[in-house]
Amino acid sequence: MLLALPAVLFALITWQVVADGPLVDVDERLSRALVEPDQASELLADLGNVQVAVPVLAVALAYVGWHGRATGLDRWWLPPAAGAVAMVLVPVLVAPLKEWTDRPGTPAVPPAVGYYPSGHTATAVVAYGAATLLLLPLLRSAAVRRGLVALCALLVLGASYGLVRRGYHWPLDVAASWCLGAILLTGLWLLVSRSSRRRSAGTPSPRTGPS
Repeated sequence: MLLALPAVLFALITWQVVADGPLVDVDERLSRALVEPDQASELLADLGNVQVAVPVLAVALAYVGWHGRATGLDRWWLPPAAGAVAMVLVPVLVAPLKEWTDRPGTPAVPPAVGYYPSGHTATAVVAYGAATLLLLPLLRSAAVRRGLVALCALLVLGASYGLVRRGYHWPLDVAASWCLGAILLTGLWLLVSRSSRRRSAGTPSPRTGPS
């Protein structure tokens, strides 16, 4: 279900965009009501830039890898490697989708096509989301974990709002990238959590011997 729901929603949105369905009309009306380019929306949209989001993820991956190796974990390299692969998959998936859907941009940007789905939104979702997922198990304080999740949500929502408010993307472009990012993050979480369970099951306990 974790993978099925965002996949179905992504397929539905993509179908509406390609077929110019009724959701597109609602999307365009919503965009006209929301677009109002200003400096604040420009700054928020920048949160989805590769130059901003990817370094945040890189720092998190480096720390997770260092922590795993320092504590002697088996396959300590797997979580950071999986996070890096999830990030690499963003342009691999988004670029052909942009070319296939060939969706024009909003009136707020110069005439062009290839705006669906939003690469900036997908970058923000996967970069900040993967960093959060991989750091959460290392944090002992519940308050700190909640704060990290809240910060991740604020960064993603801020970037999404900025992209729509500035007119860089239609709302459906952003919503589709939420779904795509959710699929990638769910895959990352399943891979890392399964690996962690296997490692725990096979690790001898210093008190009771082999489990």
